[in-house]
Order: sequence, then C-alpha cells, then structure tokens
Amino acid sequence: MKTRPGEPRSTGSDQLSIGALVDRLLKGGMPLRFTAYDGSSAGPEDSPVGLHLANERGLRYLLTAPGDLGLARAYVAGDLQISGTHPGNPYPAISALKEHTHFEMPPPAELLRMLRHVGLSNLVPPPPPPQEMMPRWRRLMEGVRHSMTRDAEAIHHHYDVSNRFYELVLGPSMTYTCACFPSETATLEEAQFFKYDLVARKLGLQAGQRLLDVGCGWGGMVRHAAKEYGVKAIGVTLSEQQAEWGQARIRSEGLEDLAEIRFMDYRDVPEGEFDAISSIGLTEHIGIKNYPAYFTALRDKLKDHGRLLNHCITRADNRSDGGAGAFIDRYVFPDGELTGSGRIISTMQDLGLEVRHEENLREHYAMTLAGWCRNLEDNWDECVAEVGEGTARVWGLYMAGSQVGFEINEIQLHQVLAVKPDASGRADFPLRPTWLS
Repeated sequence: MKTRPGEPRSTGSDQLSIGALVDRLLKGGMPLRFTAYDGSSAGPEDSPVGLHLANERGLRYLLTAPGDLGLARAYVAGDLQISGTHPGNPYPAISALKEHTHFEMPPPAELLRMLRHVGLSNLVPPPPPPQEMMPRWRRLMEGVRHSMTRDAEAIHHHYDVSNRFYELVLGPSMTYTCACFPSETATLEEAQFFKYDLVARKLGLQAGQRLLDVGCGWGGMVRHAAKEYGVKAIGVTLSEQQAEWGQARIRSEGLEDLAEIRFMDYRDVPEGEFDAISSIGLTEHIGIKNYPAYFTALRDKLKDHGRLLNHCITRADNRSDGGAGAFIDRYVFPDGELTGSGRIISTMQDLGLEVRHEENLREHYAMTLAGWCRNLEDNWDECVAEVGEGTARVWGLYMAGSQVGFEINEIQLHQVLAVKPDASGRADFPLRPTWLS
C-alpha cells in the first residue's frame, strides 16, 4: 500500500516504525521532516528543517523522558541531529516545534501494542549527558533550596562555564541580561549601553552618589554608573570568575576609585545607606517564597528617598508556582523560579517600597537572544573548542528556545522602579519621569 506524502512509513506489516511511533505520540504530529536510523520517516517532505534520530540511545531518551527533557537529552548527546539550521541558532526548528514537544498518551490497548513493538529494553533510561544537573529532588539532599551554599552552587553551574565563552556569545559588553533597543536597527552593543543608561536614569544617578548592584555579573552596570555618572558603585556576584573578570576590566579602565566588584552574597554586604540599588537578572535565582526577605534586605540598605530598580524575567501571569521546566532546571538555571510581575510588585509594596514605574521589555529580550544566537553561530568552532560541543548545544537550544518563549508571550521581562519613602511618606520623586526625555 502506498503512503501519502509526509505519512509515516512502517518498516513492515507487523513492525511499528520509529517515524510512525513519534508522529503518533507527538502532540499535533511531527511538524518537521523526521527521519530515523531504522529508515522510517514522518512529517512533511518539503520541510526546510529536519530532525534525524541517529541511534537507539536517542530513542531511549525520547521514550523515557517524553517532552522537552527527552528531546534535549537526545539533542545535547548528538543522538538527535538538526539539518537546515545551525546548532548555534536552532531557532527555526524550535519555532516549528513549539506546540509539539509533549507526547499524547494513546488508549491503553494502543499503548500496549506500541510498547511491544518498541521493546522493553528501550524503556530503560540511559545515563543523561554530563551537562545535566541532578533532578531537584536529589539536589534537596545537597542543601536547602536557596540557602547560601546551594545558591552559590547553582550560580557556579550556570555562570562559571568560561569567561572566554561568554565573551564570544555576549559580545564586548559582557552583559548577560536583556538589552533595550532604542530602535529596530540598533546593534546589540548599542542596546546594552542604552539599557544600562535607562537603569541609571530611572535610578536618578548623580555624581557622588552610592550604588549597590546585586547579582552584578561581569560588572557592566557598575562600570557604566562609575564612568558615565561619577557614581561610587559596588557590585556583588556569587561567581568568582565573574568577579575576577570584572575587577580586571575595572583596573584596565582606570575606575578603581569609583567601582568595585566583590565575590560575595548580597546578604553579606556590610554597607548600607545607598542612594540606589539595581538588581538586574538576579530575582530569577531568589525563589518566590524568598521575595519578602530579598526585598526587605534591599530596602534596608537604601537611605530614605533611595530608589530600587528590579529587572527580571517573569511569567505572563501570576498563577505560576515558579517551576521553569525540566530542561531549564536541569541544564540552565538550577533552582530558578519565575512568576508574574504582579507578585513582585505586590511584595515590594507590602514591604513599604513605593512602586513608581513598571515596564515590560519582552520584545527586547527576544531581540537580545537573537543577537546572542548569531554570536554563537558566528563563533561556533571557538565556542566548541572552549566548552565542548554538548555544552555549546545546550546554549544554542536554551537561547533559541527562550527567544521563542518571549515572542509567544510565555515569558516576559519587567523593570520595576520603586522608592523608599521617609517616615512622613515623602518620596522626593519628580512629578514626571525624567528618564523619558
């Protein structure tokens, strides 16, 4: 019997092919051209992007962890191969698959038939790729979630990959947070400068003031505040590699009198009475239940009339329990949690911080990630030489997937600006926003 174009082929009358199996289980069917090592296929023949399942281990990954985790394991290990797009920028494949990463459970009789054809040996999970962290329940044995020790380990996993790798992917700004594009034609570097300057203007920075930047990364905000505004700035990070790189850049730019980066938990900063505090990309690592303690600690380090700018990834609603998904939790942001901007705003308000402005930069983060993916693709060989192909694949998958997430409004990026009023309720805040001029 002839098959229709794009219809899954079977390898025999009594043998269920891998192509037919995947097409049947995948929610909505296979939107790309899919081929497998058994010679079977599924999906449209004219698809410009294709997937090839190279071996039995890849099949075992897909069957034992249905959904994004199994797909990621097979891809990172090299068992699931992409054609028609670069591994540093698999955006076309992820965009096509975005509604098709979950398996649909067939009726029991059909499921039993599938399992019989697949063979029980393929239902034994192979060891995951070395880039994968242990599951969250196992990590609980290593320490309480969001304790100082466990937070440091999570940050180390994500940020201490290689400073050279980050230079290649992030570009000269070494800024691993959402840029803000003043125009659609602005370069990534121009947009990162504009983002730092937007934060500085929202905070009302002036020469002689003191700024604390928590989760400072490689020190981009610290250096910008010192260089462009004459502010005395302290940055803290839990990544020793970031602190060393940032301090070296501060010395090379002659900013030692104004700027400093410390390898330190924000909870251990001894100083207080800051004029301004910026938190750019740290709240994702804090844990939702720790928001009150987090914003209390930042509030208490501000002087009266001091401003706080919180910049972080959020969900599109406030109903989320915080989980970021199996792939993100195991490969990218261990223990990371996201919720809606409303939860962040209400927590800040409940602690006596007066929220004066909120802004969603969702589209800007999609553009930022597209720029990082281009950098990874352009520097692929050197990136692979630096961190290995598996890790480079993780980053391409994560960044392109996140780009899709921002585009379809699964995730957002919010800047929330607050001020600490004095005992009489005065905020010493301008009547109209000064950063829009």
